[in-house]
Amino acid sequence: MARPLTLLLVRHGQSEWNAAGLMQGQTAHVPLTELGHAQAAAAARELASLRPGVLVSSDLRRAVQTAEHCARATGLPLTTTPALREQGYGVLEGRPSLELWDVVDWTDPHWAAQGGESLAELHARVGAYLKALSADPPGEMIALVTHGDTIRAAQAVAAGLGPDAMPAVTPHNGTVTALELAL
Repeated sequence: MARPLTLLLVRHGQSEWNAAGLMQGQTAHVPLTELGHAQAAAAARELASLRPGVLVSSDLRRAVQTAEHCARATGLPLTTTPALREQGYGVLEGRPSLELWDVVDWTDPHWAAQGGESLAELHARVGAYLKALSADPPGEMIALVTHGDTIRAAQAVAAGLGPDAMPAVTPHNGTVTALELAL
């Protein structure tokens, strides 16, 4: 039996929109705050101690800025992919998150905002990426710098769960979550 692939999922540090309570989704330009850079540096130190062999990041700015800390700490080259982006929230991006509790149907994994993607679509995107990664792994331990909902989707995929059973808890900004992947 093949060894499971170890993924080290790093959630980006606090962004300006996290701090302001705005829905980010796939908005590309949002940078880290000063606290976010400190969180990213701490995650990078933890990641370096775990010695991944590969570093891949979402191509959204807040993730790339976090991954740059990881690249410096590990000495690994950084590659990016849109497959690791956050769930797209379309027309809701940039709006205060608290305003959206009555707008978003959090119970329906097939609900999507106009121009966005559903949890089911996010789950499928992440599942396809992880399946391709496990089919031809570039290393035994891979660091993926990404986003909260993307991490929850990866956890569900690894556990064989569908989008209706994704974990409810989102990892905090600047944390590293280890995941064994045996697809």
